[in-house]
Amino acid sequence: MIIPVRCFTCGKVVASAWAPFVERTRNGEEPRKVLDDLGLTRYCCRRMILSHAELIDEVAPFG
Repeated sequence: MIIPVRCFTCGKVVASAWAPFVERTRNGEEPRKVLDDLGLTRYCCRRMILSHAELIDEVAPFG
């Protein structure tokens, strides 16, 4: 669906990092370096970004 606003474990805001992460990784940067640059150093926050599947475009027509 859409990226959660906060990390489920620690509560840090992660939604603001989604767009820059996608853009930079599509341009060929290494995901580990991008996450470090965006300030996501905890593995729980990294999980929120790395495991997210963008499905809103597929589900929206049914809502």
